[in-house]
Amino acid sequence: MLKAKQILGSSSSSACGCFCVPHRLRKPCSNFPLFARRPIEATLSKSSKPHFLASQCRRGFFFNALHMSYIHSGSPPDGVSRPSPSTGITRKIKFCQSCGSPTKYEIPDGEDKTRAICTRCGSITYENPKMVVGCLVEHENKILLCKRNIQPSHGLWTLPAGFMEIGESATEGAIRETWEEANAEVEVQSPFALLDIPLIGHTYVIFLAKLKRLHFSPGPESSECQLFALEDIPLDSLAFSSILITIQMYLEDIKMGRPKFHYGVINKRSDSGPSEIHAQTFDSHLKC
Repeated sequence: MLKAKQILGSSSSSACGCFCVPHRLRKPCSNFPLFARRPIEATLSKSSKPHFLASQCRRGFFFNALHMSYIHSGSPPDGVSRPSPSTGITRKIKFCQSCGSPTKYEIPDGEDKTRAICTRCGSITYENPKMVVGCLVEHENKILLCKRNIQPSHGLWTLPAGFMEIGESATEGAIRETWEEANAEVEVQSPFALLDIPLIGHTYVIFLAKLKRLHFSPGPESSECQLFALEDIPLDSLAFSSILITIQMYLEDIKMGRPKFHYGVINKRSDSGPSEIHAQTFDSHLKC
């Protein structure tokens, strides 16, 4: 259910959550298989809501910098990465979400960013990133794509993906989105990509998945659904940079023998639209 318009801008980051990787690190330390590709099973109830049943991950869901390789595309000529602060696009919050009174924009005591503060009750409204979850569905050396029937990027191809809902896990959301957009029942195999887009406050989590049965059809937000052979994927007719990068990484992994897990930051020209999928750089790329 990815309906929000993607307006991507320039931002750089080389930090990833719970660990730091030196900018000059270039060589992979290991081909250590961090995630076991055993299925995370889910079933669909009569209400078409998927329920997470079980997950098996051989060594736990964590990152280990010693088993990562670091690639920085779009680096300065001297090869040294110089991160710049993110300048995310935020909406203007005019009214307090607690009492409905007007807000003012000031820097709260003890903070360093301007926030929307209620002029009556003093409540502070924080804007936090949104998570987009989806599935890269594999079937007999093909992947499942949906042609978008909504804006943005109407008529272009995408992986089934959309915003997580409150009360569901990332895998549940990815399974639900695949059902809603492609009427396909899938089982998640492993996480594949974690992609940050700081400017618009989106983080993509894409899972590798398999069809539970060979049935799919367009949902309300799709006009077509199709299994594409890897050599026939319409790379120039994809909906978003995030989808292009995800599929390019997958194709490269298949050539090398097996899918890996990827993290990276998507930086796109601030004057480009969501469907200008090549107007971007992919930075701080980690893979294991």
